[in-house]
Amino acid sequence: MAAIEGCLLQWLVDPELPLADLAAPHHRGLRRGSPLMTMTDRLIAPGATRGEVLVSFGTAFAGAALSVALAVGAGLPALAVGVIAVVAFDLYGGAVVNATRSAKLWFHRPGRTAGHHLGFVAVHVQPFILAWAVPGFGWTAAAVVYGSALTAALAVTATPPPLRRPVAFAATALALIWTTSLVSVPHAVAWFAPLLLIKLLLAHLLPEEAAR
Repeated sequence: MAAIEGCLLQWLVDPELPLADLAAPHHRGLRRGSPLMTMTDRLIAPGATRGEVLVSFGTAFAGAALSVALAVGAGLPALAVGVIAVVAFDLYGGAVVNATRSAKLWFHRPGRTAGHHLGFVAVHVQPFILAWAVPGFGWTAAAVVYGSALTAALAVTATPPPLRRPVAFAATALALIWTTSLVSVPHAVAWFAPLLLIKLLLAHLLPEEAAR
């Protein structure tokens, strides 16, 4: 989910860095291989609570199941259904993960810059994956969704901290116009663009607890 994409981004910046080191919670002083380094440290954030884990994975599985049901009901081919299942799991779970206190403290820890956050948004190329796999989800729609998310992220990260929250909501509201009214996508994936914007602009880019 969110942590995996953050690890991917860090590895792209420094390919020589061992992948095993990317998700290591160095801020807690834990050694690589420590039993406290669990899968949830990598999928959510180091130090994620039991409640955060339950809500995040519960939402991810529920969202994926409902999205698959919509795709199957729409008669989409097996490849499209499989891709939708993976994308839905990531976005539904990621929207919740990025809003957790643990993820806020991790992704907005000291040393993180606007470049890191824009890079996180940029690696979300799921619109183009859907355009490749899902009949009726055109490349133009993919470009509009991706461009809207990235443009809105630029506006949010360029805003001074006191105004960042209202600007994030304003950017999300305006981006929804482009992504839901000006492009047409299959009904079975109509949830995709709004959820992507929620995950990236409202959940990930706002520091909240980390800022305090």
